[in-house]
Amino acid sequence: MNTSRHTKPRWLLAAATLLAACSLLGALAGCDGSTAGPTPTPTRTPQAANTAAPTAVPSPLPPSPTPPPPATPTATPRPENVNPLTGEVVADPSVLQRVPVAIKISNWPGEYVRPQAGINSADIIHEHYNEGWFATRWTAIYLAHDPERVGPVRSGRLIDLEIPAIYRAVFACWGFSNGVLEIFLDSDLYPDQVVSNSIGGTLSPSPFFRDYTRDVPLEHTGYTSPAMVRAWADAHDCNEPQPLEGMVFGEQPPDGGEPATSIYIPWNRLDAEWRYDEASGRYLRWTDGLAHVDFLDSQQLNVANVVLLYVPQWNTDIVEDPHSGALSIQFALWYSNRAVIFRDGQRFEGFWQRWERQDMLTLTDEAGNPIPLKIGNTFFEVIPTGEQEIAVIVEP
Repeated sequence: MNTSRHTKPRWLLAAATLLAACSLLGALAGCDGSTAGPTPTPTRTPQAANTAAPTAVPSPLPPSPTPPPPATPTATPRPENVNPLTGEVVADPSVLQRVPVAIKISNWPGEYVRPQAGINSADIIHEHYNEGWFATRWTAIYLAHDPERVGPVRSGRLIDLEIPAIYRAVFACWGFSNGVLEIFLDSDLYPDQVVSNSIGGTLSPSPFFRDYTRDVPLEHTGYTSPAMVRAWADAHDCNEPQPLEGMVFGEQPPDGGEPATSIYIPWNRLDAEWRYDEASGRYLRWTDGLAHVDFLDSQQLNVANVVLLYVPQWNTDIVEDPHSGALSIQFALWYSNRAVIFRDGQRFEGFWQRWERQDMLTLTDEAGNPIPLKIGNTFFEVIPTGEQEIAVIVEP
């Protein structure tokens, strides 16, 4: 699997391009998606790694508080039977000796896509805004568990240039808009780490299928499974274990937490709420006022950790939806910004960090010390900063 890195000089060049195109927003290093500027993901040409932290990166908002220094990876060896994405002991360590799988899952309109299949089996899920700043879409990561199906599967977004790199995953999505596809084809994810119906040459074998038993529009009938994606990875010689160090887990919560039993996120056209269930020690999901369940087992979506990632986001000039004219959103999921971690009915203020392209997303306090997650799965909510920021309501 290709392991070239996203070097900081390229990000700084991308930041300069974005400043010229979007002076109102400012920029972190990235790309506005136009044909005139560089993409936020490197080409497949190997480049020398640059480990020095950038000294002057423009930011849309003054950081408050100041982001910590880059975290120092822990030297503690991880047992071979512990899932690096959840901290859980697995019965069969061989399931960890394979490539992670990232799958794009639809979350709107609710009457067509919910209940989704295979969501409780994911080790990690990232939720983010769709184009036009309405509703949300998910990218789910699978390593230890293989549900029989996952979906409905929909098209990828610009954030999916970053998430598969973080988890060194093979990314499966139904398609791309033309502008996003062009960037993916010029990225280090292509051809080894991305399979999509928009990339015809990758469909050998195809990991996708349709389920016509539900009375929904055609675009909501697509599915896949981690096993099918890994069969594709086998055929392309890229189903191999990946270095996934960086996430830290602990049985007991750290000191300094504040009570937090309800997390309400008013996305545009979609409300999400996580409520802490003391009996199970997990957070349960409600969407638009209804319990959010998994189609495969009818169990409510539940996680050990909910994490708010505050990520600068802005419109590009890529038309994602030709019917409405809605533009693709760029997500600056690199360097560092604010994070809020919820576990064991408590909240912890901190920072997320990702200084190099294939660095694992880490969570630290102001001094750069790791904030341990609870052992188990994690749901990341990718919250915009600036004008589009969502007023998340947390109740004790």
